Amino acid sequence: MDVYEAVASRRAVRAFTDREVPADTLERVLSAAAWAPSASNLQPWHVYAVTGAPLAEIKKRAGERLAAGDPWDEPEYEQYPPSLKSPYRERRSAFGEQRYGALGIAREDVEARQRAASANWDCFGAPAALFCYIDRDLGRPQWSDVGMYLQTVMLLLRAEGLHSCTQMAWAKFHRTVAEVLSPPDELMLFCGMSIGFEDAAARDARTGRAPLGETVTFMGGA
Repeated sequence: MDVYEAVASRRAVRAFTDREVPADTLERVLSAAAWAPSASNLQPWHVYAVTGAPLAEIKKRAGERLAAGDPWDEPEYEQYPPSLKSPYRERRSAFGEQRYGALGIAREDVEARQRAASANWDCFGAPAALFCYIDRDLGRPQWSDVGMYLQTVMLLLRAEGLHSCTQMAWAKFHRTVAEVLSPPDELMLFCGMSIGFEDAAARDARTGRAPLGETVTFMGGA
């Protein structure tokens, strides 16, 4: 698979089979992803690759919290600005309409939307997950480096025939994840990433993208 195909086929998959992800495949992907760029080669990502019993325990504890109606953990970072301006507000709204519309869930059906969202904390059935942390003392440029690292991981997973879904949702249960993984106190959970083989029977429509002219300005030329 060439890089263009990997980029074009990568999407957030929210339904996985229980087919095991080989440990050597995960190690190969993460070894190659270490070459992702970072300013001054800080490599600010701290990743836990989790499968088997530890992942099952994280899912179990998260499920118990959901069933008990426990509130989310106190946020450690702001996922979105309190008031999104245009065009970002409209893009987020369009995503929600497409995502829940594909599931037959009406906009006003808050309970059904919450049930659908709860699948995040089961990793959408995926048998493998990454939990990506960043040092609390690092700044915005290092957060962008982590984003480049995660994209590198996702493209390499496509080269292996695997799919993924990054999930800031796990930051809402960061205490539950920490109970199992025991990360050092100086690390903050940025996101999780579900990894596995797609359940093709539950395939979602891919979210569209803005026209190139809305996000790119070409200047110069021949």
